[in-house]
Amino acid sequence: MAKRFGGKFSPEETPTKSAPAARNPFDGAQVDPVGMRAHLLFAPPILLGAISLFGGAVDRAIGLAAAAILILAAWLLREGLRAEAAYAARKVARRPGFPRKMAASVLTGLGIAIAAYNNEPGLVAPLLSGVVALVLHGVAFGLDPLKDKGMEGIDTFQQNRVARAVDEGETHLTAMSNAIKRAGDRQVEQRVEQFQATARDLFRTVEEDPRDLTAARKYLTVYLMGARDATVKFADINARGPDPQARADYLVLLDDLEQNFAARTTRMLLDDRSDLNIEIEVLRERLQREGVRPS
Repeated sequence: MAKRFGGKFSPEETPTKSAPAARNPFDGAQVDPVGMRAHLLFAPPILLGAISLFGGAVDRAIGLAAAAILILAAWLLREGLRAEAAYAARKVARRPGFPRKMAASVLTGLGIAIAAYNNEPGLVAPLLSGVVALVLHGVAFGLDPLKDKGMEGIDTFQQNRVARAVDEGETHLTAMSNAIKRAGDRQVEQRVEQFQATARDLFRTVEEDPRDLTAARKYLTVYLMGARDATVKFADINARGPDPQARADYLVLLDDLEQNFAARTTRMLLDDRSDLNIEIEVLRERLQREGVRPS
């Protein structure tokens, strides 16, 4: 049977837009840094509170106070681990404004001391128990980051502007993740995660050089806001029943967005390299005017 010849350069060939190459599904994946050890710290205060309910009025009040302090410590530890993970994931980052992990260690020591006092009134035993708990907690989970990272030579005002813009962009990405789960389509969820990884590449590039914020602001706000709204609408439509056309249109939108975000990131990296080359040439000319010649 005869077959019509066609190809990329054939006159009748309709050009099609190629989808972006699929990324590694684990590229840019974010693992919850709160491990089993941190989750297990919620168990002792719950058990302590349950046991305290069967004691006298004073014992019940002391036990419940100790349990509340230990639960607060476990919650602070969880938030501190997440803040530390966000700090470690970025090349340019500020130290956490509040040392949550260290505060969790102090509260753990205080809660254990109060619980020990309830069991053995006095000063020495509760104090020793609290100090041991504080030290063991600090050794097990470490300290909070105590200094800024990669902030040398960066304008603080500009960096604050970038931080606010990136936080707004992350808010839109989180809203996309929450909305797409309602669609009940795992393949589309993975496609959204791929786009989010590309968007976060742009975030990291802007964070490393705040001068790029002006060129990238519409990507961090307007485009991501539109992507969020489109995701919500698609999730609403797909939740009522499968709509192949809406699904195809949404995937094409994600392809377009990802291509534009990737192109913007590449362009900014090339501009940064060009700026570096200019600085090198200017420095060489100054050295030559000073009479310094390379050997």
